[in-house]
Amino acid sequence: MPLMPNGEVVLRFNNVSFDFGHNKPILHEADFSVRKGSKITLMGQNGAGKSTIFQLIMGALKPEIGAINIAPGVTIATARQVIPRNEMRLTVKEFFENVFNEKIYNIDPRIDKVLDVVNLSVPHDKILKTFSGGEQARLLLAQALIQNPDILLLDEPTNNLDKAGIAHLTQFLIDYPKTCIVISHDSNFLNSFTHGVLYLESFTHTVEQYAGDYFLVVEEITKRLERERMKNARLQQEIQERKDKANFFAQKGGHMRDVARKMNEKIEELKEDVVDVRREDKTIRDFRIPCQEDLTGVLLELKSVSVVKNHKAVNKKAHVMLKKKEHLFLSGPNGIGKTTLLEKLATGHAKGEHVAPGVRIGYYRQDFSTLNFDETVYNALKNVIRGGTEESLRSHAAGFLLDAELLKSKIGALSEGQKGLVAFAQICLLGPGLLILDEPTNHINFRHIPIIAKALDAYEGAMILVSHVPEFVKKIRIDKTLDLEVL
Repeated sequence: MPLMPNGEVVLRFNNVSFDFGHNKPILHEADFSVRKGSKITLMGQNGAGKSTIFQLIMGALKPEIGAINIAPGVTIATARQVIPRNEMRLTVKEFFENVFNEKIYNIDPRIDKVLDVVNLSVPHDKILKTFSGGEQARLLLAQALIQNPDILLLDEPTNNLDKAGIAHLTQFLIDYPKTCIVISHDSNFLNSFTHGVLYLESFTHTVEQYAGDYFLVVEEITKRLERERMKNARLQQEIQERKDKANFFAQKGGHMRDVARKMNEKIEELKEDVVDVRREDKTIRDFRIPCQEDLTGVLLELKSVSVVKNHKAVNKKAHVMLKKKEHLFLSGPNGIGKTTLLEKLATGHAKGEHVAPGVRIGYYRQDFSTLNFDETVYNALKNVIRGGTEESLRSHAAGFLLDAELLKSKIGALSEGQKGLVAFAQICLLGPGLLILDEPTNHINFRHIPIIAKALDAYEGAMILVSHVPEFVKKIRIDKTLDLEVL
């Protein structure tokens, strides 16, 4: 187990409170500290406010109450989850230059050095939008590293990374001599380097601090929840017994009424001892993805694919046919062209493919660009629902933890994990005949992943899946595999 460094405190939250309005509290009197050289995991439910804590640390947001103290001279950089859309047309060099307030004349060798750290070799004049999701993830990490920060903030850094990329990042963090705070749902990745956990509780909006490796902390939290539930059960039983006795004595009149009054006072004291049952364990409901009806024959035929090698696209022959109830797993390392192929299949622009006429396509993009960020969640679902009532739409949304307040929110204001849940809710309402999924576990809370796997496994249409999470893929029925690396 990694030992917690005992260096000086470089970051401290002193009773920090923050909210996005009266109905969106994020933090309530958060109080924790981070020591120099420590590797800390930030845990919490999708939408709890983990990314908001990063923005508070970076100074992009200011606390409403309390103070955030950063040691003098300490520099901070963050590796964002995704490259913003308005930066997609930048070159690699421009992307790195953007993080500096002044022109850096020797930036090219510095770029090469950090690209080597993230195991990526690319031309400096290449446009960002031409990179795969995995390559973009490495660029985001490298952009943070080039700043050589004293505190490195990583938000879902393993998203889109293949096995080799995750191994490379893991070793880098183990060897990294400075402070690092990581948001991730990859438990094995976290356990390899974590010294402790900051646990953002989505119901009380408080932050609890734990020391120890990730698995031990999760076990400790689980045991604590169980102790709280057992304590509540005992208290509720005692409260009910005292209530029954108090009612009995109150009916007797006279001196017995004084006894009943004192018992009621004790009942109120006991009620104050009842711990709020945490809602952190809340998960999405089991769901099914309806398949488009009246589908027969071959739904998708793939005769050739474009494979990227040494930054050049090469056309390769393929022989893939998908019918109803057939699931295809598309594999290959980062940058080989999986995301590009899926996008072309979804939009009908792939040269060597044919989708049968009339087949509805459900497309889950890893960057959520199929969602309209200026649209409310309610309208996003209403625009794809095929029949049904207002009540059924809201019930469907609630199953994906999209409550009445979130339905009124614009999609752009949601966390990345909540955007993923909106995408799945849309797909279910669409009822596709062909399902195309590009890294569907990215940003998704680990509690939801088994439920999503179960729904995909049971899906009766044709399906193409890309995922770098073996444990997830193992839970889904796969009928065919296409490895782009061996074509």
